[in-house]
Parts: sequence; C-alpha cells; structure tokens
Amino acid sequence: MKIKLSYISLSLMMAFCSCSDFLDVKPEGTPNEGNFWASDADYEKAVVAIYDCMGLEETWGRDLFWEQGASDDIFYSRSRGNSQMNLANLNMDGTTEGSIKNIYNIMYETIAKCNNIINHALKVTDRSDVINRSLGEAYFMRAFSHYLIAYRYGRVDNGVPFDRYEDYDPYPDGQIPVQRASVLENYQLIIEDLEQAASLLPWFNNYTPEEYGRATRDAAIGLKVKTYAYWAQHDAGKWAQIPDLVDKLENEAGRGLIDNFEDVFTIANEWGKEHIWSVNSQGSNYSGSIFPSMVLDNKGWGRYNGWGNFKPTIELLAEYDENDLRKKATIMEYGDEFVFFGETRRFSSSADLECGMHFRKYMEPFSYGSVDPSSGAGISSVLSSNGNRPTTDLNLPIIRFAEMLLFKAEALIEQGRGSEAAAVLNRISHRAGLGNLYTDATIYDLMHERRCELACEFTDRVMDLKRWAAKYPIAKTRLEAAKHGFKYQNRSDPDSELDLENSTTMTINGKTYQGVIEIMAAKTYNADKDCVLPYEQNEVIRAQGALTQNPGY
Repeated sequence: MKIKLSYISLSLMMAFCSCSDFLDVKPEGTPNEGNFWASDADYEKAVVAIYDCMGLEETWGRDLFWEQGASDDIFYSRSRGNSQMNLANLNMDGTTEGSIKNIYNIMYETIAKCNNIINHALKVTDRSDVINRSLGEAYFMRAFSHYLIAYRYGRVDNGVPFDRYEDYDPYPDGQIPVQRASVLENYQLIIEDLEQAASLLPWFNNYTPEEYGRATRDAAIGLKVKTYAYWAQHDAGKWAQIPDLVDKLENEAGRGLIDNFEDVFTIANEWGKEHIWSVNSQGSNYSGSIFPSMVLDNKGWGRYNGWGNFKPTIELLAEYDENDLRKKATIMEYGDEFVFFGETRRFSSSADLECGMHFRKYMEPFSYGSVDPSSGAGISSVLSSNGNRPTTDLNLPIIRFAEMLLFKAEALIEQGRGSEAAAVLNRISHRAGLGNLYTDATIYDLMHERRCELACEFTDRVMDLKRWAAKYPIAKTRLEAAKHGFKYQNRSDPDSELDLENSTTMTINGKTYQGVIEIMAAKTYNADKDCVLPYEQNEVIRAQGALTQNPGY
C-alpha cells in the first residue's frame, strides 16, 4: 500500500497558498488561522498539500522534461510548437517558453505552503512526533522546490527569489520574496533546510508501507548531494562534501544498488534499496506521474493511450557498448521483443515522427494484463483506465542510489582522486555486465557512465551538459550537435530493411550506422546566457523592479 499524496481538494490548497503567482502582490491570506493549527490532524492535512506538485502533468508528468529536448539524448517524436521547440533549440527569450511557466509558479506555491507549516510548527513549544515529522517534511519540500528553481535559473551574479516566513515576525502581507544576490546564497539556504529536514525525519527503512511516499532522511541527504554538485561548479571546494554523504546513505540508510539494472524500473522494486526519492504513483486512482505513458508510443499500438512524446537518438544508442546490459534495458530497436498486455510482440513504430527506436525503461507496467478481444484495448489493474490521466503503478525515480555513486565518483575525480573514483564507477560498470573497466577514472569516464546509467530519467541531462560545458568542451559540442534517428522502408514492419536511398551513412562515437536521418538540427550554445533559463518576462514586469532578469535575455 502507498500513501496517497497526489490529490488534494482545491479548498485545502487555497488554505495554504491563496495566490497562484508568487509575484502577485495580493496578500497570501491563511483562512481559519484562529482554529486550524490546533492538532496533529491539522498538520497532517497541511502536509498532504505540499506533495500535490509531485503528481502534476506540469511537473514530473511531462512538462519539466520538455527541457531535455536541448540534450543529445532526447528526440521529440511528435511535432511541437514554439513553446517546446524554443527550449530544444536554446532559443529562449522569457516570453515563449510556456511549457516551463507553470513549473516555476507551482514550485513557489509549494514553497509558500511549506513556509506556512514551518512558521506555525516552530511556534509549538512541545511538538508531538507528528508535528515534528510534518516540520521535517515541510523543510524537505521547501528545499526541494527551492533547489528546482535555483539550479535552473540562478547565477553567481543573479540568484533566485526566496524567503523563509520564520525570518519575519510576522511575514509581511503582500511581500514579494527577496531575490538573492547570488545563487550561492540560495544553495546555502537549501542546505540549511535539508539539514533541518534530516534532523527531524526518519530513515526510509523506519517507515511502514502505509507511509511510503513521505520525505525521508535519505531523500534529504540525497538532495544535499545534488545541491553540492551544482554549487561545486562555482566553488570547487564543495566537491569535498559529497563522498561522505553518499557513504552515509549506504552505511546508515541501507541504500545500495540492486543486482540487475533492468529490475530498477519495476513495480516490485520501486521501494527497494536503490530508491531514495520518487513520484509515488498508482494506476487505479490516477495518482502520481503519467511519464511512463508519455514515453509510450503514441496510441500504444492500438492497445493503450500512450502519448509518444520522447524517444532516443542514435547519439545515445552509440554511447553504449554492445555488451552493456543497460542498452537493451533502455532502448528498443526494430525487431526487439517485448511483452505488451501479456502478448509478446516485436518493436516497430509508424506513429508520428520517425526515429526507429523507443525507450524501454518504463515499459514494465504495460507488460501485464490482457487484450480485450472485442475492442483490442489493453486491460490491466496496474494502469489507469483514464486516457487523459494515464498513470501506472510504477513510481517515477527522481533520486536513486546509482546517481549518488556517480556524484561521488565525479567529486573524487574533481579532487584528483581518480583511482578512488574508479572503484566507484566499477560498481556501476560491473552491474552493467562489463566488469571492472576503470583503474584511474577521468571525467570522460564519468560522463559516459552517467549518460548510460541515467538516460531518460529526471536527472537533467541538459543541465549536466551545461554545468560541464564551461570546463570541458565536449559537453558544449554535444549540446550543439544535430540529433539523428533511423529511416526504415516500411515503418510498420519489425523486419523492415533500412531505407538506404533516402538516408545517409554516419559514424557516431566511432560506430558506423546506415539509414541515418537528421531529426533535430544543430544549434548554438551561448554559455554566458544559456547556462540558465530566463525568468518569464511577465513575472519581471509584475515584480515592478523586485526581480532582475538573467543577463542576455
């Protein structure tokens, strides 16, 4: 059983953040203040509201992933408008990136809800266990929301807006959060919140199954690792903070790698030792992330309402060694077998734009059930029956232990400790079936393993490339390069030959491919501007001088 944290009533949402725009100068009223914060049950209700952002289409459903169109791994497999294509082409200007506008506002709404809980809980002199846990959850979700804005919008010379209600007595009505002078200040505030969260929250292993989905000490430490990694691009001394935190996750929290890579992305293992932070999802009540269905081929070969938004590039395919077990577990090519609603079939796709491949990573929930002989539709108890809200029972990983190991290896490499990093990377490569590949690991080894391990996950490949680009030219090259797929003579036939007349032959990553077509064109990366996103121009205007646009936009 999983705790239901995805849906709350509109009235409860409004009770904790009455404005839909954090820069709206109208007061953030708190209805029923005089009689609400009186019991454990009140804090439980308030905490449910802070998790609402996790299950929205605008966040980890799909909209946050549109940014990955600018990476070298992801192809938009359906025609998109300016909102998405400007993100993919690094052509942002603060007015046309509609796909990310809502994410920005939702994170500030979540921060406001968390601020309200924290402000009230800190005034309780003799806090119960429930109130203490609620306080820890609010600290974590405030840090998580703040982090998501900070690393994507914040610069050393221009931070992101953020206030803590507890720093004011009382918090001024209509106060616009103060824009911090530097993102380094934001990172420090995020770390402080995560330390508070870690001091109050239990380890995941101390929760009962009915409590799964709540923030944990594991998640707080994992987010500290990610925060320090982004901070380290501006202050290399922060790399030294990471290895001990990852060791703490393993030695004290009991986190680790499960034996088989493909088993990470299964319902049976979603709460296993690799889990650190996920979007808690269920098909039966339409809660959680719809992302597995966003990746599923459009219309799901007539069986289920996949939306078919994201598919892999040849550039990603070429990154894998042929013996790497992660390759087949991540990408399907023409003719590959898979189980779909209890039937074994072989991959081909005639849906939308052609690329000749499909992500396999999130296919497991679609393997169960059966096909209705009268309609041809797939039927499964682990899938939503609502095509407009196609959730599954598979949780969406946000932070998992393999990524923590990769950050540890990166931190060691950046400190000149390549032989120690090699031992860490060998744990990743060994599970991939490649044995111990490394003796003195380099940053290029780290980039390779991170790409192969984390493809099509919410670990932000495009921001990885951006944070590396200032120091390592290969990252800038990959950001700018065109992306390619395969062209087949008969797209509906898994045995089809490549269409060699209407394509070309290319060598990518030392491997030669035929039937290659360009699917997204090359672009230019301007590090001075494109290293972060622009604030939406309407937010800047409404702020009346309180929000400074990022340079170059």
